[in-house]
Amino acid sequence: MDGTLLPTFTQAISRRNAQALKAAQEAGITVVIATGRRQAYTAPLLDSVGLRADTPLITSNGAVTRTLVGDRMDRVYMEARVARGVCGLLRQFGVMVFTFDRPGRGELVLEDLDQAHGRIALWVEANRKAIEVVKPLENALEDGEDPVQGMVAGGMSKMRLAEKALKASEWNGLCECVRTEYPGRDLSILDLLPPGVSKGWALERLANTLGIHRKETMAIGDNWNDVEMLEWAGQGVIMGNAAQDLRTMAKMRGWKQAPPNDEDGVAVVLEAAVARRIASA
Repeated sequence: MDGTLLPTFTQAISRRNAQALKAAQEAGITVVIATGRRQAYTAPLLDSVGLRADTPLITSNGAVTRTLVGDRMDRVYMEARVARGVCGLLRQFGVMVFTFDRPGRGELVLEDLDQAHGRIALWVEANRKAIEVVKPLENALEDGEDPVQGMVAGGMSKMRLAEKALKASEWNGLCECVRTEYPGRDLSILDLLPPGVSKGWALERLANTLGIHRKETMAIGDNWNDVEMLEWAGQGVIMGNAAQDLRTMAKMRGWKQAPPNDEDGVAVVLEAAVARRIASA
């Protein structure tokens, strides 16, 4: 969603991108939305597009897959004991949040709302109804319910240090770590997931469920948390607004490049795919 389907300064999918998604689906292409956001934060942004109710949404960076209307397709949990362990290790680096797969308040749990508002204010306002404050955060992880995802947010340099600390700790191998960066805001998000989980992992499982061969898949993304998905897909496509390091990686991996998100890059790619499908038919 962010940096790919959504323009830089708005939370509304452009008309051209929306039309391209709908046209692709009507042409028989399976459209899947893959995002670090949770279901409740993603689905409303797609309301005006007109996609089918059974459209799959891979959310929480691969931990949860549901249909657009919320029917569960796949889910995996992060062990609560691991989540408690990384709290003590990583809270020094930035704002920590855990996501639970349950509706309403308490779906998101953090321990310092003021700190979060100072660093990720827009996220706080958009998710306020789902946020519960628990201090210390470990107390939210002691009632037997496992989270689906954790998150640490802060400046880019701090999050790179946090990633190194996690990889050097006893929790490495018990907790997957995926970094997303937004250089223009000096903001980085470190997503903490069950071992092996990523957008690519979820896409592979979904494709197997739907009977779609890897060679028949295409993935479009713009950030570091998209790398596994871009690598797994038969054709990876990197957005023109991606970081230079990612665009350099794209050339080495054989990924194509789309125009930037502010120039409807997704629509450009999908329109071409639909045209090829019609021509071959």
